[in-house]
Amino acid sequence: MSLQPLIALVDCNNFYVSCERLFRPDLWDKPVAVLSNLDGCLISRSKEVKSLLIPMAIPVFKVAHLVKKHRIHLFSANFPLYGDISSRIMSLLETFSPHTEIYSIDEAFLDLTGICQQDPLSYGIRIKHTILRDTGIPVCVGIAPTKTLAKLANYAAKKWDKTGGVLDLSCPQRRERLMRSVSVREVWGIGSRLSQQLAQLGIHTAWDLAQQPVQQMRDKFSVVMARTIMELNGIPCLELEEIAPDKQQIICSSSFKRPLTSIEELSQALAGFCSRAAEKLRMQKSVTSCITVFIQTNPFNPQEPQYQRSATLKLATGTQDTRILISAAKQVVRSIYKPNYRYQKCGIQLSDIRPQSMQVQADLFADNQRIDQLQLMATLDKINHRFPNAVSLAATGLNKKTWQFKPERISKRYTTDWNELASVKCE
Repeated sequence: MSLQPLIALVDCNNFYVSCERLFRPDLWDKPVAVLSNLDGCLISRSKEVKSLLIPMAIPVFKVAHLVKKHRIHLFSANFPLYGDISSRIMSLLETFSPHTEIYSIDEAFLDLTGICQQDPLSYGIRIKHTILRDTGIPVCVGIAPTKTLAKLANYAAKKWDKTGGVLDLSCPQRRERLMRSVSVREVWGIGSRLSQQLAQLGIHTAWDLAQQPVQQMRDKFSVVMARTIMELNGIPCLELEEIAPDKQQIICSSSFKRPLTSIEELSQALAGFCSRAAEKLRMQKSVTSCITVFIQTNPFNPQEPQYQRSATLKLATGTQDTRILISAAKQVVRSIYKPNYRYQKCGIQLSDIRPQSMQVQADLFADNQRIDQLQLMATLDKINHRFPNAVSLAATGLNKKTWQFKPERISKRYTTDWNELASVKCE
């Protein structure tokens, strides 16, 4: 008899705000918000700020009077710090499941099938407490047979304090009670515009949607709608790798069939990840100003020495140039690599992503050839689009003397304590 699929969604609570509060424990119950690049808009709000009905992404000047009245503490975004803490959290989550999908910088899906079938709730509580204990970041955990239901469970775990931040929807009766009370717009992938169309059909709750004929809704809307209805009924339609990462951050990583032991092998793997990540940047016409590299041994093999480390690098200017990213990744991995370990996984994370059309301040000391870089990369993509993988860059990237970056933060471990937190430079 096959086991019922079991998926968990672990989502950090107000992630950027929680990261800033690590260094300011006096602000845990105070209103806090994190601002976007150039401190223009609010991009993360604490529960206290949300209770003031201040919307997401609103320009700061529009709520200046509320900031002053309620003494809201504002922080400039510190993406290198957020990327490093995210890497720590994701590394911890991978110890709870052999199959993990990092969905965004602050949330991940875990395949728990066959791991905790007898008591999923206790396992979810264990995940929550471990992340809080080892990183200081509060999370909520939603557990269900499908990804869509896991999203719904996570939403409820955040909304209702009585859940304790963990909710298991393995029981069909519990799922029905929740879906009858949750608006259809809270279903993953529905949103406000589509919920208005559904409301015209008399579909107001998640339960209403789950009762609709699959084929009829597919014909009227799309195959995505059909999959959503099936997932709400506990029928898995979305694999862990099927959903694209959040465009505000790009992660490329892989576990290896055999462990890697040399820095040359790790550098070659990272060069491939940089190439793929840069292609994704160019596809969405974006640039990145921050790259995080992480390496780790096999956590499921306790007989071998364990080591895992990450480092974050702030680039001088935003880029989508594969050569620059490879050069930066190679320099970072040299700063965190230790010999005599068997590395099972490595990867990169690009953050601080913005449209390439945005005006950026050039580096005074860099050879600024942005137009030439764009043209070269566009030509590379055009060739590879017509002849897949016809052209690739050498694994060594650019001459190391051409691009010299200094890592801003390097984690000693993926877990930390308050003494280490106090020593990290907070901009």
